[in-house]
Amino acid sequence: MTTRRRSWLFTPATKADRFDRAAEAGADVLIIDLEDAVAPADKAAARVAALDWLAKPADGRIGRALRLNAPTTAFGLEDLLALVGSDARPDVVVIPKVDSPDILRLVDGLLTDAGKPTRLVALIESARGVAHADAIAQATPRLEALFFGAADLAADLGAEVAWEPLLGARSRVVVAAALAGVGVIDSPFFNITDEEGLKAEVRAAVRMGFTAKAAIHPRQVAAINEALTPTPDQVAEARRILVENAKGVGVVDGRMIDEAVARKARRVLAAAGEAP
Repeated sequence: MTTRRRSWLFTPATKADRFDRAAEAGADVLIIDLEDAVAPADKAAARVAALDWLAKPADGRIGRALRLNAPTTAFGLEDLLALVGSDARPDVVVIPKVDSPDILRLVDGLLTDAGKPTRLVALIESARGVAHADAIAQATPRLEALFFGAADLAADLGAEVAWEPLLGARSRVVVAAALAGVGVIDSPFFNITDEEGLKAEVRAAVRMGFTAKAAIHPRQVAAINEALTPTPDQVAEARRILVENAKGVGVVDGRMIDEAVARKARRVLAAAGEAP
């Protein structure tokens, strides 16, 4: 599986003929979606199609993820039982509506019993989930990342699905992920025709500390990857910082270098897919 997790592209599980094409869209992770993108009448057939595709050998070029229905629902329980009883081996399972660490521990236990090494991503998309983000982030060593869900959270709060009204909640999820040492994925940008709006939101997410962003259309992937990939100049500067920091406190381009600056430099190199 690719080691970088900048872009996570959703594809409906009802569109099995598109799975292979979506995997070529340039995203780091492809999420086969059994939840919001699938009508209740189509859940069973979509589940079979998704698990069949995920049972095929992976080529390692893209991460393969499966978003289940919430484990607190009948559809979600059926998804979980079908997954653990199948040959499917997604790299990641995305769990929606996570508002308690107990949900992650339940899924962790089932995957462990089934001998599946699958990692987990917790979708934080309710007021209760945001309130419990710290505990959720530290629920299990399987956790790959927290995922901020703007649309459902906005509905829960009675807020607008926009950057400013959800800024406080976003910040809280980023802090919880940092405390636990896991990744943090920002919500998709929902207007697929507004490229400038997408670029502005990805830049804001990067500045806040998000390590990845989700996409709902292949055309969004390039902008996400570009914003979350350090430029050659940023990589070169990070290397100069680490060389200077190894000598003790120093100066690079007129800026005092200490361990806090060096930590940021290491993150830049990691985001570029390079070793410090």
